[in-house]
This record gives sequence, structure tokens and C-alpha cells, in this order.
Amino acid sequence: MNIIDTLNARMIDVLGPFGGLMVLGLFGVLLILITLPVVLKRPTDPLDRIKAATRADAARAAGPKTERLRTSSGKSKLERYATFLEPQDAKEYGAARLKLLQAGYKSKNAVRYFHFAQFAMGILGLVLGGIYALLEMQMAPVTQKNMAIMLLTPGCVGYLLPKYWITRRVASRKEAIEHGFPDSLDMMLVCVEAGQSLDQSILRVARELKSGFPDLAQEFEIVSQEMKAGKGKEAVLRDMSERCGVQDITSFCTVLIQSQQFGTSIGDALRVYASEMRDKRVMKAEEAANKLPTKMTLATMMLTVPPLLMILIGPSIVGITRMMGTGE
Repeated sequence: MNIIDTLNARMIDVLGPFGGLMVLGLFGVLLILITLPVVLKRPTDPLDRIKAATRADAARAAGPKTERLRTSSGKSKLERYATFLEPQDAKEYGAARLKLLQAGYKSKNAVRYFHFAQFAMGILGLVLGGIYALLEMQMAPVTQKNMAIMLLTPGCVGYLLPKYWITRRVASRKEAIEHGFPDSLDMMLVCVEAGQSLDQSILRVARELKSGFPDLAQEFEIVSQEMKAGKGKEAVLRDMSERCGVQDITSFCTVLIQSQQFGTSIGDALRVYASEMRDKRVMKAEEAANKLPTKMTLATMMLTVPPLLMILIGPSIVGITRMMGTGE
């Protein structure tokens, strides 16, 4: 007990009245970081081992070149922690996957990397908060409430930072797609009227838009590649509308699907829809222009009315003040 009391007194002298609690908290964080990989390690499924052995035997039987082509480049390093880093509910996993797709992250392990980033940033925030709390305790006494705030605030910020980044990325990507979509419709209409098929038109538009609107060009390239792979046009277009998450893209895909189902001309459908998109762009510009007077009213009143009052009423106030001073 003497050794424990001596260590406790030493920590209180160095770190302040909460020195023992701070050391215990940091020790707990380190213990979590050390033991978490062992606890969360997912046992290997025997069926997976059988499948891997079967694939390896088939690759060796096919020859060395085929073995190199078909052998995977390696599993993800986070595969063993998939049960912890991925939602187990299929609906929740699908929602997270769709949001990451709309943000432009199309890797099959994107959900896993996202949750790992949240976990890692949260732990890093807690460590930085603990270091900051230690420095503050050496300079001045810190209450228990302030210490909790200094510890938890960086951790919460680090945990929410990846989610905020994804939300901002989705918004900026949707805005970029909306800006480039009317021009892409006009180019697609020109290609179709020149005699190209829909697949060739989409591929040509993707090449032309790559420098100005890379997000929209990437979506058109995915559509073209999936069509070449033999996937149905209806499924390809619906997948594109889900990935983009833009109402204009959804309406465009619906128009093409209906045109294919009813056997109408794709060129006529594109011409009508492109005309509507041009009108919609003009309406958006007019709406933005009509909002300007309302937005500038407050700034105009704050910057114009006070100087005007000073110019108009200032001399009168000065004259009245002098007159009252002379009368006294």
C-alpha cells in the first residue's frame, strides 16, 4: 500500500488532483487499442477455406498464367474486422453503401473503410484530448467537468468528421452533375441525330465531358461499360439514377426506359427532354436573379440608412446642441 500511495501522490504532484484518473483513462485507451484486434478478429469460416482451396486447385490446373490472372491481389486488411466495421442489418448497410456511391466512392469495401475512419478518428481525438488535458492540468487546476469536455469534445469531432465529409461530398457531387447534365443532353441529342446508337452516344459524351464535368463523365462511362458487358439497359439506367441521386437524372432514365418499352424514337424523346432542361436552366437563373433583391435588402439597409441619417440629421443635432449650450 505504501508503494501505491507513493505513486498516487507522485501523480497528483505532477498532473494535479485528477492525475490518477487521467493515467487510468489513458491506460484504458491503450488497452482498448491493444486488445480490440484480438477480440474483434473474425474466425475463418470453414466454407471459405474450402472455396479458397478449390479456386487455388482450379487455377493451378489451368496453368501458371491463368493462376496469376485469377488469383486475387489479396484480401482487405480490414476483412477480419468486418463484423465490427460493417452494419449487420442489410437495410442499414444498403443505405450506407448508397450514400457512399453518391459521394463517388465505388469500392466494394467503402462502407468498411468509412466506419474504420470514424473509429480511428474518434480514438485519435480522444488521445489528442487527453494530451491537451494533461498540458492544461500542469499549468492550472482543472475541474472534472472541464476535463470531461476536453477529453470528449475532440473524440466526438473526430468521430463525426468522416460523416460530415461524406455529406459535403454528396452535395458537391450532385451540384456538379446538375450543372453538366443539360450540356450532356444537347451533345447526346446531336450524336443520336447524327446516326449513332445510344451506347455510342453515351460513350462519346463521356469522353467530351471528362475535362469539364468528371463526375458526370464517370457515370456515363460506367453506363457504357455495363451495357457492353451485357447488362440490361433498364437495370443500367436505374442503377445510374440511384448512384447520382439527382432528380434530373432520374427523370432522364425514366424517359429512356419508357422510350425503349413503348418503341418510340430515342431522338424525339431526347429532343423534348433537352428542351425542357434548357427551360429549367433559364427558370433557375431567373429564380436566382429574383432572390438577389431580397438578399441585398438587409445589407442595403445596414450600409445605406445609417450614413444617410448621419448626413441628414447630423448637422441639425449639432446646431441644436450648440444652441442649447449658448442659451444656458
